Amino acid sequence: MGYRVAVVGATGNVGREMLNILAEREFPLDEIAAVASPRSTGDEVDFGETGRTLKIKNIEHFDFAGWDIALFAAGSGPAKDYAPKAAAAGCTVIDNSSYFRMEHDVPLIVPEVNPHAIDKYSRRNIIANPNCSTAQMVVALKPLHDEARVKRVVVATYQSVSGAGKAGMDELFEQSRDIFVGDRPTPGKFTKQIAFNVIPHIDSFLPDGSTKEEWKMSVETKKILDPDIEVIATCVRVPVFVGHSEALAIEFEKEITPARARAILREAPGIMLVDKAEDGGYVTPVECVGEYATYVSRVRRDPTVEHGLALWCVSDNLRKGAALNAVQIAELLGRRHLKKAA
Repeated sequence: MGYRVAVVGATGNVGREMLNILAEREFPLDEIAAVASPRSTGDEVDFGETGRTLKIKNIEHFDFAGWDIALFAAGSGPAKDYAPKAAAAGCTVIDNSSYFRMEHDVPLIVPEVNPHAIDKYSRRNIIANPNCSTAQMVVALKPLHDEARVKRVVVATYQSVSGAGKAGMDELFEQSRDIFVGDRPTPGKFTKQIAFNVIPHIDSFLPDGSTKEEWKMSVETKKILDPDIEVIATCVRVPVFVGHSEALAIEFEKEITPARARAILREAPGIMLVDKAEDGGYVTPVECVGEYATYVSRVRRDPTVEHGLALWCVSDNLRKGAALNAVQIAELLGRRHLKKAA
């Protein structure tokens, strides 16, 4: 026996990836529904590479009663309006938006990091998926934190345009084409030209001069991993279609050598260590696309603090940063609580 699962926002980048991953991982399903806004009603989406297509159902008329899990990838607005309705109907919501993440009675989950936190899901029947840049960072930090306790993280992100949705990907493509034919690129989705450029600005600015994306990395890390960890982030949009990269400088309470860190990371769940001090001995964004792992490279000592390491972290943001993590949460929920599938 399997589950009845609805994917809300099934026509977007993350929603389509959720469908792909549910099919790839052979998630135990009795029924799958693709749900989206009224303008997409009646359209069709592929259910991975199964050969099946799913007809889009209108979220305004969708009845969540009798459905086990709803994977929401529709943004904060629909999450605010429909996730509580789904939860009240007995359908457990796993939401990819930022709307519920910092609410005290909603667990914020990365299965490799804090699986035990899912046990509190029944308070609201809603589980939050973290920000894409936070998810891959805490996967890399968790095994090192268990060994030597992380005190402080200084992180610079290099985030792909897919993090801004289809509009962001279209803008990079169109601006690149404009430049090649001699036309002037016009910013639309982004505040400045993104093609052949980098933009140190993701999400809105806060009173202290940081952006909301940078704030999210700090507060979400505290909630997921440890409230005592301090994080300072600089989040940058780069002209890459898929795949987020991060340069981390980590300060620990205890001594940890690069060799010991590599040994730990090599065995850690969800991590693939590719770290050779030679040409090409590291992973770049294009190599992580379509992969499940969070890749770690360039592990080395940070001599500017007493117990410090620096490393490079890369992941497919549409997968581990969003869709894959949501499906992993659903798998964890099934194992620990629903236990419906044979």
